[in-house]
Amino acid sequence: MTHLSLGLRIASLLFAAVVPQSGSAASDVGTARVDAIYPDIEKLYMDLHRNPELAFHEQRTAAELAQRVKALGFEVTTGVGGTGVVAILKNGAGPVVMLRTELDALPIEEKTGLPFASTVKTKNDAGELVPVSHMCGHDLHMSAWVGTAQLMAQNKGLWHGTLMLVGQPAEEIVSGATAMLRDGLFTRFPKPDYALGVHDEMSLPAGVIGFHSGYFRANSTGLDMTVYGKGGHGAYPQNAIDPVVIAARIVLGLQTIVSRENDANDPAVITVGSIHGGSASNIIPDQVKLQITVRSLDPAVQKRLLAAIARQAKGEALAANAPKEPLIETKSNTDAVYNDPELTQRMVVAARAALGADRVVEMPAQMGGEDFSQFGLAGVRSVLLHVGAVDAAKLEESRKTGVPVPGVHSPLWAPLREPTLKAAIGAETAILMDLMKGG
Repeated sequence: MTHLSLGLRIASLLFAAVVPQSGSAASDVGTARVDAIYPDIEKLYMDLHRNPELAFHEQRTAAELAQRVKALGFEVTTGVGGTGVVAILKNGAGPVVMLRTELDALPIEEKTGLPFASTVKTKNDAGELVPVSHMCGHDLHMSAWVGTAQLMAQNKGLWHGTLMLVGQPAEEIVSGATAMLRDGLFTRFPKPDYALGVHDEMSLPAGVIGFHSGYFRANSTGLDMTVYGKGGHGAYPQNAIDPVVIAARIVLGLQTIVSRENDANDPAVITVGSIHGGSASNIIPDQVKLQITVRSLDPAVQKRLLAAIARQAKGEALAANAPKEPLIETKSNTDAVYNDPELTQRMVVAARAALGADRVVEMPAQMGGEDFSQFGLAGVRSVLLHVGAVDAAKLEESRKTGVPVPGVHSPLWAPLREPTLKAAIGAETAILMDLMKGG
């Protein structure tokens, strides 16, 4: 099912009331308490939105979250994995359950026109002055995380166990989860029995939870490729070996890996997003640089894609008599997010009991990467859910016109905050309480 058809099927749900059902601990919390804390959570959201910070520089963001949960009675540790936050609330015997949020923003200039839009500019790690904004929704995730922490702390009589809140840095560069794990996330602190993450979603109406069992978010590998040639005068190409031509052949050849070497039933993407070479029209350069993203859901497919890229590049260089084969460097990598099927279904039942059956729907897997995967690979049963963040009327208009709505990583990304935040808090609280049932 496509994102648009899914959005159409549930578009009308945006306008339905979120009514908790009976028979769960989450019912006892109810929407009234979510409504009661919402004004303060909305203020937090706007503040985080105005003050974004880049990966591994989230000092203000981490301090704000740490102060908030410490005031609720959590034992808080900061500086984990760089700028990460770990908050522990022990409430008797029971399972250890982790709720993760991301802290970092993107180097994108915001163009939403919101009254609380980010105008922040800062220097990145390369020393370049860049705009910064939360164009992926991490500000929304953090705000829901704090709201859920507040409801859990206020209702300790409804659950038993240890609640572990994790504020993770550097998700946008898929490095923060690994950094926290290397810094002892599951050794210095209790290792969770279960882990939950929630991400906002552009294909679902605001307030609708999306789930997918099994592989949900893609393996994602970022490659830098340097193609070598022999420089010379553009008027005498016979005396040179042109790396621009070699690079062009490589770009075209890579497209056949997905179309001719990969099973169409196994999603795969190879995108050359950047190509740089040369300085003038009449100069053949010595080298050309490509930047490539490689994505798949199946780890075996990812391995084959990477091997095929190396083979294609080497073959084109050999065919052109290049002085040496291209250099391929892995600049970033994260594994596919795998949602534990049994745990996914349990979370779906809990979320439907709190929000209503029609507001928790199955959705397709996606090719975007997410380093939430690292927690599952570390041996924790994990599930990443999505929460719709778009006005249903806009999704319907998009379906009719074929013009996509602005999505995450767009300078126009602006979640419909109230229904999205309330649904995220409601679902998170219901799921945590179900996993940590009291009595």
